[in-house]
Amino acid sequence: MNDRPEPLAYTFADDGEIPNNPALPVLIYTQAVDLHGDPVIALEHLFAANRWPPDWRDGIYDYHHYHSTAHEVLGIARGQVKVRLGGEKGHDFALQAGDVVVLPAGTGHKCLSASGDLLVIGAYPPGQEWDVLRGAPSDRPGALGRIRRVPLPEADPIHGEDGPLMAMWAAAAS
Repeated sequence: MNDRPEPLAYTFADDGEIPNNPALPVLIYTQAVDLHGDPVIALEHLFAANRWPPDWRDGIYDYHHYHSTAHEVLGIARGQVKVRLGGEKGHDFALQAGDVVVLPAGTGHKCLSASGDLLVIGAYPPGQEWDVLRGAPSDRPGALGRIRRVPLPEADPIHGEDGPLMAMWAAAAS
């Protein structure tokens, strides 16, 4: 194991609109990358090296949404953001440059406020194509099945094959 941080783990119950994930916890790694270089490049290289190919650079949607077909990692490259995870009945988190959040499929997330310089790097495990669902009742039956079928990733986006995500999610999924 290297000197990267261990994650904080949080679970969220289904709130009736946002299913969250019944088995897998959200993981938050505080100060996962060195901010002395270019954190954008550092996050993209870290994710790519650990088999979570970077997919986008942007912010976080300002409405509750979740992905039923993919796990997602969000790396805060610049700025600060206050997010609510877990849907309307979830919990608020203040994140800053260097922090990384791993969201298992089904986990609701929403930007509540952000600094003007916010830049987030988003990535997904190979072969997982993300969708965007907003909690509509008509989405729910199909979404619940898709969430259960999303395979576990091959590596932790921060620590690699032997990272804490692997043990925590494998134990939770069994």
